[in-house]
Amino acid sequence: MLLNERETLERVLQSVGPLGVENVSIWDSRNRVLARDVIAAVALPRFDNSTMDGYAVRAEDAIQGARLVVGGEQAAGVDAGLSVGQGQAIRIFTGAPIPRHADAVVMQEDADLRDGVIFLRESVTRGENIRVRGNDLCEGQVVAFGGSVLTGPKLAAIASQGVSELPVFERPRVAILATGSELRSQGETINAGQIYETNRIMLAELVASSGSQGQIFSIVPDTEAAHLESFEQARGSDVIVVAGGVSVGEKDLVKPALLRLGAKLDLWRVAVKPGKPFMFGHLGRTLVFGLPGNPVSAFVTFLLFARPALWKLGGRSSFDLPRARARLAESLVNHGERPHYLRGVYANGIFKAVGRQESHALFALSLANALCRLEPDQTIAADTLVDVIPL
Repeated sequence: MLLNERETLERVLQSVGPLGVENVSIWDSRNRVLARDVIAAVALPRFDNSTMDGYAVRAEDAIQGARLVVGGEQAAGVDAGLSVGQGQAIRIFTGAPIPRHADAVVMQEDADLRDGVIFLRESVTRGENIRVRGNDLCEGQVVAFGGSVLTGPKLAAIASQGVSELPVFERPRVAILATGSELRSQGETINAGQIYETNRIMLAELVASSGSQGQIFSIVPDTEAAHLESFEQARGSDVIVVAGGVSVGEKDLVKPALLRLGAKLDLWRVAVKPGKPFMFGHLGRTLVFGLPGNPVSAFVTFLLFARPALWKLGGRSSFDLPRARARLAESLVNHGERPHYLRGVYANGIFKAVGRQESHALFALSLANALCRLEPDQTIAADTLVDVIPL
């Protein structure tokens, strides 16, 4: 049965759950997926402090033309425990704690200092130039939610809490295979009828950008013995991704080899272009994704079905691919019976299809940075607003 994209993705995700949890140093947690919420125990800012160099004052005293006696100095660092009396000011620096009884800071540019006395050029209001304790983050507030990816700014916010270790989901371990006796590795001599294999290096990057650890296996020639041996070696991984050999030809040996090893195949084909030959199943506890051998088909099917599964397996809370609105630079047509993902360039809010749109057109794919989906037998006029998937 030929399933549509939604049914295919639903069936894949129903079979996937997150892996285990491990504690890692916050320094080693970049781009990992947080397993539990991080709750603030430290307010940001931790104390009222000055936003600039100047003078801490009582706002009621700090009117234009006022004369205030400087009674001390507070630098950023340890709180000196100073207090501002009436008619006084404390020299203060950016980030320094606000002295007691001060409720404003006069910029140093707005005061003239002579013999320990400042003369104010401008008035200030209560709270001016002060960062108030907890106005960015309060105790008990969620700093980061479980299931979120730990990017630099998020890690910085967590680091403000003094946390040294974080609970993160384990990264999925993905075996990456490609089948075909016509394939050769880079650096090898190729003869007539042979080509250099390209899917594994592309899939390795896609796997890594999906938060997983990829292991590249040797090219699998078109023999049953080679398929059985390769799948047997790969079954210790959390996921197997294999490109090629998933159609119905005599040399398409992925399905029979997996079945011989006891795999359960949940689905076989999907109504999408490029990428109709697509397989998903289980080899024991290992998820198996069979992708078409044509590189564009392998890319699109991985993006639509394998990437969301890896995200869920790795603990992410959201599996939706990013979307953006774009205006078409030209009309686009799909004469086929399946939805077609056209490759193109998305820039400055404009999408333009690029290069040949056949499933083998690797160079055209390399020029693209977005996909645009067309329904079966659909024509979209130039200048129409559409959704695109940025790559």
